[in-house]
Amino acid sequence: MMAKSPFRDLVIGTETLVPLINNQLVKYINFDNAATTPPLKAVMECINNYAPWYSSIHRGKGYKSLLSTKLYEDSRQLIASFVNASPDKDIVIYVKNTTEAINKLSHRLCQREKGECVILSTEMEHHSNDLPWRDKFTVDYIEVDQNGLLSMEDLEGKLIQYKGKVGLVTVTGASNVTGYINPIRKISGLCHQYGARLLVDGAQLVPHEPVDMQKDGIDFLVFSGHKIYAPFGAGVLIGPREFFLQGAPDYPGGGTVQVVTREEVYWEEPPHKDEGGSPNFMGVIALAEAIKKLQDIGMEEIAAYERQLTEYTLQQLKEIPGIKLYTDLTVKNRVAIIPFNLANLSHEETAEILASKYGIAVRNGCFCAQPYIQKLLKVPAREIKRHIKDPHGLRPGLVRISFAFYNQKEEVDYLLEALQEMTKMYNP
Repeated sequence: MMAKSPFRDLVIGTETLVPLINNQLVKYINFDNAATTPPLKAVMECINNYAPWYSSIHRGKGYKSLLSTKLYEDSRQLIASFVNASPDKDIVIYVKNTTEAINKLSHRLCQREKGECVILSTEMEHHSNDLPWRDKFTVDYIEVDQNGLLSMEDLEGKLIQYKGKVGLVTVTGASNVTGYINPIRKISGLCHQYGARLLVDGAQLVPHEPVDMQKDGIDFLVFSGHKIYAPFGAGVLIGPREFFLQGAPDYPGGGTVQVVTREEVYWEEPPHKDEGGSPNFMGVIALAEAIKKLQDIGMEEIAAYERQLTEYTLQQLKEIPGIKLYTDLTVKNRVAIIPFNLANLSHEETAEILASKYGIAVRNGCFCAQPYIQKLLKVPAREIKRHIKDPHGLRPGLVRISFAFYNQKEEVDYLLEALQEMTKMYNP
């Protein structure tokens, strides 16, 4: 039998009551952690403790400004060590979120390569790791099989096909739809063998599994604070300092320059060149504190607990009539994400009933990964065209359960009871 989560008391909001459709109050169960996570108590305490000392960072000579600057700059080393970025080679650039980080990298790569290189993305990417590349480069997509797993054979085939023209391979560390963890070390080995760099979208991987940029051969890593218990709008882009030396920032302005004349501009050194305007100091402090807490716990321990909870849920779900799982049960290397549908109910109806009748939050839809969903659901081309003509209609989609380390078995059992009741009601 699974023990209760030893981490539950670390998170805010686990005892919050919400109203059901009959106005009864029940304890809110959050199985939508892949979208965003609740804050850690330590993060909120940290923010409140630092608030009296908050000040403008960089160039200020007042005590509060000097203190804020030191905390801001020292946090880069903490972030880098958390994912074992190279202390000699890599820099940490602060951004709002993963989406901004990928767009920033796309902008800089376009400046460096003049848009002439090929980008290899995959069919399983979040839109944020697909759309930023489309209007700047030739983009090709590494195939996934019928179960949604990445084809290593197609990756190598495309690297060979483009004969050294691939400037970047960009791949999700873990799918936000199926939870599959991609074989990053094998992918990086192929990329470097054929002269390509590797970007890993770590939005779903970093909060759940240990990440080692040096051992795994990751050239660029991006992730968001709001998916790692720090909801104050900070994220990171980590990569080689030399890569960011060339080119102008995508947001030129305050803090990005050393000298400006009427005729010339001399840019700051990275990472400051790429952090235009007043930085999100509180967001960075929150992210740093969340990472400190996760380091104290140990990412291996978090990953082991979440894997146990996920495996238990998968085994129980497959026994409920009317539930179709959209994930390969033989795959053990996954984060805590489970996609499914319930017979005779749309994904939207299933999510609404779980929320309104049981107080259970799940996500439904396409999860900003429409091409991947279309492939998993085998949506015909004619139906896709119909949805293009009617973009506001209900599209084919899935229901997604996503756990975090504070969720526990008794919550899962309540979900299973709810789904069993729903199958009896809607699948007589």
